[in-house]
Amino acid sequence: MSIDTFDYIIEKISPDCSHVSTNFQKPISVEERLLVTIRYLATGMAFRQLALSFRISKSTVSTIVIEVCKAIWNNLSEKHLPTPTIEKLKIIEKEFYQKWNYPNCIGSIDGKHIRVRCPKNPGSMFFNYKQYYSIVLMAIADANYKFIIVDVGGYGKDSDDGILCASNIYHSLENESLKIPSEKKFPNSNVKVPHVFIGDEAFPLRNYLMRPFPRYQLQDADKMYYNYRHARARMTIECAFGIASSKFRILLKAIETKIENSLDRR
Repeated sequence: MSIDTFDYIIEKISPDCSHVSTNFQKPISVEERLLVTIRYLATGMAFRQLALSFRISKSTVSTIVIEVCKAIWNNLSEKHLPTPTIEKLKIIEKEFYQKWNYPNCIGSIDGKHIRVRCPKNPGSMFFNYKQYYSIVLMAIADANYKFIIVDVGGYGKDSDDGILCASNIYHSLENESLKIPSEKKFPNSNVKVPHVFIGDEAFPLRNYLMRPFPRYQLQDADKMYYNYRHARARMTIECAFGIASSKFRILLKAIETKIENSLDRR
């Protein structure tokens, strides 16, 4: 992270993270609070290790991380992760065609299981098929591996189809509060086709969502070729998750906070 970016985040979160001095002690500065949070997100270190590194208590580290993460989301999400407009989606569609040779695509969608510590009395809600407890980050990426829409909070036990149908993304598409461009002709064709998001085999087929052909139908060469094009374009969301995990290694380890804090997007 550059110094300018660090100072920019400090400026935005200071109103929510500044604390008043008392006669007994001075509060931990906003700069140090952000440093603690960035170290936690970037390395995935345990709170106990961070407490030893910064010479503050484990409970204070936990409080700081939760407070700063909420402040970052509340103050920066609307600017840096806004709901995409029709004009923005049209730009994404052009980039998908230019870079990945897939027309009428406005994003690739997938879910990533984020490991969490076993919550109290979880039953089987958070226990996934990979044999660990998780919540699911459902996201849509553009042609440049950048997230344009995210939804946090799917249960680990659910399939991608079930998580999508329970997500805000699905409800926004169904009630048309998320506007997508109207039908457009395929290149070198007079056939009008809807703009779509693309997902893997676990997703349902919708007017706004394309999935690959099932494997038992791949004796047809044209369907095999379509699946190849589909997979190459859909790779952008997989790469986006990989880039995010390499920068923020907490995504590769169990999140230590309570499950309510892991799900909190306020």
